[in-house]
Amino acid sequence: MENPLLRIHPSDNVAVALEDVEAGRQIAIGGLSITLSSPIPRGHKVALTKLSVGENVVKYGAPIGHATAPILAGDWVHTQNLKTNLGGTLEYVYKPKANSIAPHGTELSFEGFLRPNGSVGIRNELWIIPTVGCVNHIAESLARRFSQRLPQGSIDGVYAFTHPYGCSQLGEDHASTQKLLASLAQHPNAGGVLILGLGCENNTMASFRKLLGDADPCRFRFLISQQVEDEVEAGLQMLEELAHSAGAMRRQPVPVSALRVGLKCGGSDGLSGITANPLVGAFSDLLIASGGTTILTEVPEMFGAETLLMNRCVSREVYEKCVTMVNGFKEYFLRHNQVVYENPSPGNKEGGISTLEEKSLGCTQKGGCGPVVDVLDYASRLQHPGLNLLNGPGNDIVAATALAAAGAHLILFTTGRGTPLGCCVPTIKISSNSALAQHKKNWIDFDAGAMLHGMTQKELAARLMLEVVEFASGRKQTKSEINGFREIAIFKDGVTL
Repeated sequence: MENPLLRIHPSDNVAVALEDVEAGRQIAIGGLSITLSSPIPRGHKVALTKLSVGENVVKYGAPIGHATAPILAGDWVHTQNLKTNLGGTLEYVYKPKANSIAPHGTELSFEGFLRPNGSVGIRNELWIIPTVGCVNHIAESLARRFSQRLPQGSIDGVYAFTHPYGCSQLGEDHASTQKLLASLAQHPNAGGVLILGLGCENNTMASFRKLLGDADPCRFRFLISQQVEDEVEAGLQMLEELAHSAGAMRRQPVPVSALRVGLKCGGSDGLSGITANPLVGAFSDLLIASGGTTILTEVPEMFGAETLLMNRCVSREVYEKCVTMVNGFKEYFLRHNQVVYENPSPGNKEGGISTLEEKSLGCTQKGGCGPVVDVLDYASRLQHPGLNLLNGPGNDIVAATALAAAGAHLILFTTGRGTPLGCCVPTIKISSNSALAQHKKNWIDFDAGAMLHGMTQKELAARLMLEVVEFASGRKQTKSEINGFREIAIFKDGVTL
């Protein structure tokens, strides 16, 4: 590449190293000439001007913290001389920003499964969902044994999604567990669902069934293990019945407007906010322009950039829900005597991210430019097409599970460090740099690092859209699917009995 440094915004007083750069190198950038006083690792920041103690460090055109020591042009800027400006809860003022994504007709479609209730799935799987952790191993045994019986091609797979909850929980935790499991059970990627209980848990089968409403008898079976002599044989029989019904389903063309895509990042580095996250944002805009839906979560990774989302809310009602979500999550931290800005992770820091503001300004780019049409509570399901915000933590598997429960058919998961994680829905890993894509070919599905090697964001976003259509149509499996990496995790905040 011509210049190893990138100044993202004209007002930035730091630049980002696009590759490892040696000490002593003289580099011209933005009308300035600087000499590096130390080696700058890929993804890390270098000062473009002299910065005094207390002066804001600016990246993405916004402050990402302040200098804690004198910094000279050419110095490495990181945790040793940079600290967050963040604190506790804030009062916000709604300053609506007039922005919209012009809808456009598209001929793009994918091959999906049209369910009797009108929903669309991109997989035709059998799911086993325990009401309580006590029956986890029974669920896993059923999935393993029935997988050996499946006719070739009729069902995409049989999967048990185990968890440690469903009993000994109180209040909001118990309600959240029930609500999340019920939302997952209604996911259209599952052609058939076996709800597996024990019989003495708090999450009783009777109370759980109420959350499902009028459950389609062709799609659901319910098994209480204590009430049958052999729960494995009973479960296998029920799975046989579900497979018979679901196996009759066939893929058919569905407009891309029916797609619901979760947006997630994990193991980020200093290039995530330059390549992978903006790329996913451009994809989000393309999908929304076609009538589709995207979902952005990880509330703690909005801190410091939250006003950029708040001012894109389509109404004051949605704005107020956004404020409640953000301040509510800050209060959650404070309630547990934890600092609000205890982020980024050690891996993030090694990759060049120094403060939470810096991480958030990069993370929120996954939401593109679209207006925020709704803000969802944890474990709630989508109601409106367009860009939605979802209440949830930054933890990778908890956030990914919440996205799936909201109704995401698949998840676009950006990473600069790499992660093998897979959720209950297809999880497409997008690397921020080409070195990672080459090094972990068994984890990475798409390389956003190509943006640093000649491809434009627009070209790469169009390519990503076509790839998503291939994954949604079942013509390709994600690396996490191929590896058999599928799991769920439930958010917990209260007392365990």
